[in-house]
Amino acid sequence: MLLTRVLQASYFSPSNVSSLWKLRLCQRNSLRWGHAATCGYKAVVFDMGGVLLPSPYKLAEDWEIRNNVLNGTIKEAIQTGGDGGPWTKYMRGELSAQGFVQEFGNQCSNITGRPVPVHSFLTDLTSKEMTKQLPEMTEAIHCIRAEGLKTAVLSNNFFLHSGESFLPVDRSQFDVIVESCIEGIGKPDPRIYQLCAKRLGVQPTEAIFLDDIGQNLKVAAQLGFHTIKVNNVKDALKDLENLLGFPLNGFVPNTRSVRPAMDIPRESLTKYLENIFGEELSGALLVRQFSHGQSNPTYYVQFNEKQLVLRKKPPGKLLPAAHAVEREYRILKAIGEAGVPVPKVFNLCEDSSIIGTPFYLMEYVTGRIFKDPALPGLDATQRHAIYTEMNKVLRKIHSVDIQAAQLQDYGKQGAYIQRQVQMWTKQYRSSETHTIPAMERLIEWLPHHLPPNQITTVVHGDFRLDNLIFHPEKVEVLGVLDWELSTLGDPLSDVAYNCLAHFLPPDIPIQKGLKKYDLKELGIPTAEEYFASYCENMGIPRADNWHFYMAFSCFRIAAILQGVYKRSLTGQASSANAGASGKLAELLADISWDFATKEGFRVFKSESGGLSKNPPKRSYGTWSQAHCLRAFEIKTFVARAHLHSNQRGILIISPDGLSTKTKILHSNLKEFMELHIYPAEQELRNYQFSEKRWKPHQLIEDLKEKAKTQGLWNLFLPLESDPEGMYGARLTNLEYAHLCELMGTSLYAPEIFNCAAPDTGNMEVLVRYGTEEQKEQWLKPLLKGEIKSCFAMTEPQVASSDATNIESSIMEDGNSYIINGHKWWTSGALDPRCKICIFMGKTDLDAPRHKQQTMILVPMDTPGVTVLRPLTVYGLDDAPAGHGELRFVNVRVPKENILLGRGRGFEIAQGRLGPGRIHHCMRLIGNAERSLSLMKKRVKSRIAFGKPLAEQGTILADIAKSRAEIDQARLLVLKAANLMDTVGNKEAALEIAMIKMVAPTMAQNVVDRAIQAFGAAGLSNDFPLAQFHAWARALRLADGPDEVHRAAVAKIEMKH
Repeated sequence: MLLTRVLQASYFSPSNVSSLWKLRLCQRNSLRWGHAATCGYKAVVFDMGGVLLPSPYKLAEDWEIRNNVLNGTIKEAIQTGGDGGPWTKYMRGELSAQGFVQEFGNQCSNITGRPVPVHSFLTDLTSKEMTKQLPEMTEAIHCIRAEGLKTAVLSNNFFLHSGESFLPVDRSQFDVIVESCIEGIGKPDPRIYQLCAKRLGVQPTEAIFLDDIGQNLKVAAQLGFHTIKVNNVKDALKDLENLLGFPLNGFVPNTRSVRPAMDIPRESLTKYLENIFGEELSGALLVRQFSHGQSNPTYYVQFNEKQLVLRKKPPGKLLPAAHAVEREYRILKAIGEAGVPVPKVFNLCEDSSIIGTPFYLMEYVTGRIFKDPALPGLDATQRHAIYTEMNKVLRKIHSVDIQAAQLQDYGKQGAYIQRQVQMWTKQYRSSETHTIPAMERLIEWLPHHLPPNQITTVVHGDFRLDNLIFHPEKVEVLGVLDWELSTLGDPLSDVAYNCLAHFLPPDIPIQKGLKKYDLKELGIPTAEEYFASYCENMGIPRADNWHFYMAFSCFRIAAILQGVYKRSLTGQASSANAGASGKLAELLADISWDFATKEGFRVFKSESGGLSKNPPKRSYGTWSQAHCLRAFEIKTFVARAHLHSNQRGILIISPDGLSTKTKILHSNLKEFMELHIYPAEQELRNYQFSEKRWKPHQLIEDLKEKAKTQGLWNLFLPLESDPEGMYGARLTNLEYAHLCELMGTSLYAPEIFNCAAPDTGNMEVLVRYGTEEQKEQWLKPLLKGEIKSCFAMTEPQVASSDATNIESSIMEDGNSYIINGHKWWTSGALDPRCKICIFMGKTDLDAPRHKQQTMILVPMDTPGVTVLRPLTVYGLDDAPAGHGELRFVNVRVPKENILLGRGRGFEIAQGRLGPGRIHHCMRLIGNAERSLSLMKKRVKSRIAFGKPLAEQGTILADIAKSRAEIDQARLLVLKAANLMDTVGNKEAALEIAMIKMVAPTMAQNVVDRAIQAFGAAGLSNDFPLAQFHAWARALRLADGPDEVHRAAVAKIEMKH
């Protein structure tokens, strides 16, 4: 929405986030409980009629006089009707407007002895002045919300003739609105007060209730509310002021009363202003604090007719080079004279005796500030114009003549990014309270990947949309705010920072983002387009390395947020909500590392011309010493102690070394499985052998919904396939490996989290190769878990381990393709929810051997598709998904169903078999780990031949073997995942083949030992071991025969 905001020039610093990253402190949940901590209240609840609106009883008196109705008739009818009277029933929504007019009219007529035109009274009650919120109450509500308290309306109201409820107040001013006609209960029923308090999230004793009816107040007071009787609005507000402890008038947008710790002496400030402006103060000096400043406290000051903004250094010991208000004043004055739109500055006061610290004064500028980068309320043309104007103003800043503006010494020239990385690293270290793994990686990575060529201009340091004040009507920037981080430096750092909103989700607490939006539809340029427009109009080369600048910007913000958090621990941060920045620092560090990864891919591809087909040497094998590729600093062998001590390793071998975001996912996933999945396994195993097994178990479906609500959904899509996180969790293969292993400890977990094959591989195919129409029709419902899919490649008549052997045909026929073929081991085909099949067949027998195959989408309800039978794995049919044998006879599908293009099926298959197939290996580690855990528990509780099994030598030997084999396989899985992330699936082919060769056999052996320790119980359905063993053995074929993987490993090995 458009927000009119009157603001100052800058309110932030290198040690915090409010200006740089406002914690949305001036919005609904930002300052919550800020003032409540001192006044003891958290919410104020208002009645509507007689409190927010004029009194209906006063209206009734005037209406009775105008209509010659006996004085007091309306009031008597209301009071004597009781709980079953028409007025009360109307307030509870039990009567329509027409029914009320009739019944209430009869009641009034019985009182007066003649007809009463109640319809006229209802019309007056819902029109003209009765629908206008009292201005003094509106201002009071603004003041209350500015202090961080919640507000609510608790009204006995009714439905109009239109069917809408009568509530003529500004709904945006209230956190909770409780309407009697909607709830079916009204005051003074205690339940409606309790409902209001519950929705507010407060106890009645933490709220104040204002009403004009004594009985309503009495019940509220009995429940614990503090109550105020509203006979006179002015007197009631004075009572409310006394309870809250702050004024309820003099409101200025985005300000609040000055926090006690940030108060400034009025007398000395008044004398200073009188001296500066040459006039005496008439009346009181109005001072309010801007609610969104965490760094340099910023105040609104009204001195006579002059509206000013005062910005000062905070009190206490400050971080080095922070809060330099003197620099802000200098840059504003210089660039203002150079034609950059900024607020006019009046004076700089470096005398700390005036208000305790140095400060400066500037004009108070009015205009529009757009807090939401999506610009709701504007059309696409207007949005595009706003972003174009923002780009234009940024170019104007960067075009300032440094010499003419006498800013040569405003900062060092050259090597800006290098100095910034060093400075923010130092700032981060000085405010470090705990280890943030992503920050450690960035501190290593950034200095080695600095841009080789940097130009020098004035840089703003905090340039973004909500730091611009636009003209109230025109698309014109009147003022650029927040210059505290300005210096001389690389202008592309400003452009990157300006684009950060493109990569933040809309619900991130520090600032709304654009990540989930369709920018083309909104009319907003993408980050690439924004960069391109800037470079073109500035006359500089295109910024191919813009991901580096994005990584740097996020790193800087993370360091700033950490500074805010550290200061909050000492009570120095000027925002009441600064303590929340600790978790945000970790989040921004993770985002920064994502950009660093993308830049690494770009550099690697540009330097190697893409993934090399014939690499001269594999420099990242385990036989090599620690080696750094320029783009990635890949370290494939890092001592376990080192990783656990400072988290700096790239190959993360323990969940403890994961990014904060992934570590939280891992913890939540583990808790979910312990609480919901493991306890349900026996019921689900029994169900697999019941007659109902081909129908999905409701428990699985219920757990899926629970997983969705907890954010444990679609975790599998690798960052490379989905860099913007449009579909998944934006995890690297290495990060997902740790989560996938955890899911692998239960056969049922992958489906519950929508991370089960074959859907995962099929979804990745659609993400990578599908058209927008195919994604809309098939990918989205798969991602939501609404449908299932299958993959039809293997054929019974040929050795399908060599995909070039397949015989199924896909023949062109006009605007369609005709499909014929016999497939089996098509997993998922029997599931009643399976709606789409990815089918592989040949389109051109004369093409080169690996260009004959094509993949096409075949809806399962297409005529000619027949499921012949379910196949079993060691007698288990894996219901309800199953493994189907299918016939495709003259199946006709439209040409638009083809994937990527004719002859590109083998290419898709190789892409699909990378991440998707290594998922099996990741899960097998989990299978084996769970089996070993069950084995250890079992042998501790069983006694044979006079002593516990745990003391038997052969058992101990088996446990030792299993532990060693699991850890060996895990390290190989993690290495393969790491290389897939850093050098790509093709270059990681050796490691992928090795782990496919190793993991199934390892899991089979570990599970076999566990079964042996369990005895006959291990073969039963009472434990997961039998199924673990069956699937481990099956994957030695389903995941490609061992022989194929061994051959692949040997061929690659022989090249070096």
